[in-house]
Amino acid sequence: MPKFAANLSMMFQEIPNFLDRFDAAAKAGFKGVEFLFPYDHKPEEIAERLEKNRLFLALFNTVPGNWAGGERGLAALPGREAEFRAGVETAIRYAKAAKCPLVHTMAGLWPDGQDKAPGERVYIENLRWAADRLAPEGLTAIIEPINTRDIPGYFLNYTGQACRIIDAVGRPNLRLQFDLYHVQIMEGDLAPKIRALAGRYPHVQIAGTPGRHEPDVGEIHYPYLFDLFDEIGYQGWIGCEYRPKGETLAGLGWARKYGIG
Repeated sequence: MPKFAANLSMMFQEIPNFLDRFDAAAKAGFKGVEFLFPYDHKPEEIAERLEKNRLFLALFNTVPGNWAGGERGLAALPGREAEFRAGVETAIRYAKAAKCPLVHTMAGLWPDGQDKAPGERVYIENLRWAADRLAPEGLTAIIEPINTRDIPGYFLNYTGQACRIIDAVGRPNLRLQFDLYHVQIMEGDLAPKIRALAGRYPHVQIAGTPGRHEPDVGEIHYPYLFDLFDEIGYQGWIGCEYRPKGETLAGLGWARKYGIG
């Protein structure tokens, strides 16, 4: 049966205190959580909420640069290497405190029409460095293709592009973050990709398309895909990275057959 992690940056928005969303997720029946960034809180505060609620932290992102100013990561940006690497060091402290195995290294935005080759060189070098730095800590870096509609200009957009970069980096602890919402928008053909990429992704994310609402809203028939993940033996978490149309609990009808809601 699939293991679902509530994304606390998007779900339970009706609870203004981020730390209180851990309690709400556990009460709703989730056994795991994920979120974008923990950096507004101390590592010990995050760890305490996880332990109190017996929750597993599946994933979070490295420091993205100036998020409020529109930045969406640093890993592929020439001239920002030192800042990216400092952000990885910060992420390691949080991951170790929270016992989180996966860290998403966001690539960043790239100017439209500009040759991506310099960015790819920096991206590969930074990812090699990050994977080598994370390995002794027992941590894995992941990269995520993101659609150009939600984040115009994002450097990494396709699963093929991501796999090519992962192969070029050549580190066993760099893998694919497989977000079906983004892949549906950019590529489609989800079921064959789930099979073809099996073994390359340790984390999956979901949302309804279009709209990024609950997974039972929109064009993707998720129950079929959940059964497919079971069929191929996927053991990782499925992150619920969607924006509820209303209150979070009211939209969990899709999850009740899995013991949530």
